[in-house]
Amino acid sequence: MEPFKTLTAVAAPLPMINVDTDMIIPKDYLKTIKRTGLGRGLFAEISRDKDGNPDPEFPLNKPQYKGAEILVAGDNFGCGSSREHAPWALLDRGIRCVISTSFADIFYQNCFKNGLLPVKVKPDELERLMAHAERGANATLTVDLPNQTIEGPDGEPIRFDIDQGLKHMLVEGLDEIGLTMKKAPSVAAHEGRIAEARPWI
Repeated sequence: MEPFKTLTAVAAPLPMINVDTDMIIPKDYLKTIKRTGLGRGLFAEISRDKDGNPDPEFPLNKPQYKGAEILVAGDNFGCGSSREHAPWALLDRGIRCVISTSFADIFYQNCFKNGLLPVKVKPDELERLMAHAERGANATLTVDLPNQTIEGPDGEPIRFDIDQGLKHMLVEGLDEIGLTMKKAPSVAAHEGRIAEARPWI
């Protein structure tokens, strides 16, 4: 998993509340367990017109947000089903960080397991960041995970809270298996002691 430390990138606005995982990646794209290629289905049902063509008004279809790596979204992002394809699709599209006031819990946890940083901010802070993101290609934010700050070209940095265990996972680029493997020497030593003390096991 790619570590997340500091990211400076264009931020795209998505001023919609209750964006569920089916909006993020529709069920038609869930036939694979590969983490690549899902970016083409990201927001497929809300980013295209009735003929299936890209809707030019959808934020991520606009030229100024083509390389956006940060998404500033409305309340309750990632609600709905628990599909892990949702963070996979965001990452495959190049999104490394989503900022909102709240996230569905399962989606929130899945983000950390896959290298995507979900940041919770206060409503007035989200309003400020959303307004900044709507500036287009000039909407560059710096998200500093070690220092837990978000900074734009103007104004004071916004501080955010995060569970320190989840923060450690992202900064070190470790999923749950990676965290376990870091303790492999201790596990091996314990098993050695057990084998010596209880050879009949």
